[in-house]
Amino acid sequence: MSNNQVVSSVKDTGLVEKRRNQMIKGAIALFKEKGFHRTTTREIARESGFSIGTLYEYIRTKEDVLFLVCDAIYDQVRDRLEASADWQNPSVANLEKVVESFFRLMDDMQEEIIIMYQEVKSLKKKTKEYVLNKERDMVAMLDKMIRASLPQAIAKQDAALIANNIFVQGQMWAFRRWMLQKQFTLEAYIERQMHFLLQSLAIDKV
Repeated sequence: MSNNQVVSSVKDTGLVEKRRNQMIKGAIALFKEKGFHRTTTREIARESGFSIGTLYEYIRTKEDVLFLVCDAIYDQVRDRLEASADWQNPSVANLEKVVESFFRLMDDMQEEIIIMYQEVKSLKKKTKEYVLNKERDMVAMLDKMIRASLPQAIAKQDAALIANNIFVQGQMWAFRRWMLQKQFTLEAYIERQMHFLLQSLAIDKV
């Protein structure tokens, strides 16, 4: 399943994208307040600014809306990582830029990230696998950047583990910001996590 496979009776792709973006914003607000199961499609339509009949021109089920929310979140993460990565001139400095950009995105998207992990279990197996494969793709991009930045200094297995660590550290700020903010600003959190990352890479180079 992909974004394009969510059935729509409307053939204008620009209008489909516009309406679905409205749905995503409306659904995120409602899922945050009520959760996926307690939110109705009628409420999503109202929050999105159109009728229930119009809603069903662009989706089939409420699960389609949740899928679109998850898909949009990962698309934003991918776009942010791609925009900050310099594949022509990979370096430790560029790796730092990519990691910092990812952490800042997790701060910007805290509510969306929490909603996604709370509700992804409500997706059907095939759809859930598609969404989680997108996460694997994001981690793989970090893995690739690590190995490109340090081609002689890090084992493939270690790069994969470090990439997963970075991903979890970013998500940790989203999930535990309520506690971490008592001790760290976002800038301080990024600085300390970057310190530990570079420290681990330095150890690997010895």
